[in-house]
Amino acid sequence: MGGHSVRAEGAPQLIKDTVGKSTQFDGKQDVLFIDQHPLAGAKTFTAELVFRPDGGAFEQRLLHLESDESPPVAPGKGSTRMLFEIRVVDNSWYLDAFMVGAGYRVTMMSPDKLFPVGRWYHAAKTYDGQFFRSYVNGELQMEMATPYTPQTAGRASVGARMNGVSHFHGAIHEARFSQEALPPARFHT
Repeated sequence: MGGHSVRAEGAPQLIKDTVGKSTQFDGKQDVLFIDQHPLAGAKTFTAELVFRPDGGAFEQRLLHLESDESPPVAPGKGSTRMLFEIRVVDNSWYLDAFMVGAGYRVTMMSPDKLFPVGRWYHAAKTYDGQFFRSYVNGELQMEMATPYTPQTAGRASVGARMNGVSHFHGAIHEARFSQEALPPARFHT
């Protein structure tokens, strides 16, 4: 985890699969908490995940990055954060790439772009100073012009929301972060 301390809840398991070592999450109670926001201060960025969704509940959070900013973004709107979530529909899923902060709130979902569960995928989101984009396996899912203020230092959770709900059922092989907006040809697949 980049040399940062990690606190586990539940019992996430280290497994070896076709992509190599990964962490398996049960979709019920497994989550990892890390006292680090890897994109704090980034004016542009790329966040990437290699993961395998295994079905389960409709709403699942794979990765949650949250700033320690106070007060919250707006009353009742929560804190400054960015996330990777999926929505599971029958035996398929679609990506939800979300971020919120002072002056911006972006939800990027394409329910018509479904992928089968039980396979490995690469998901990415980028911000180039003007556009926020989301990708699955290098294919653009959505893009949106977005004003963005870099997020501050904070923390992360892997496998569930920061408050311990919306658990992910599947495995995560890798999360990578860059402080530049990479084109799909430079994604780490």
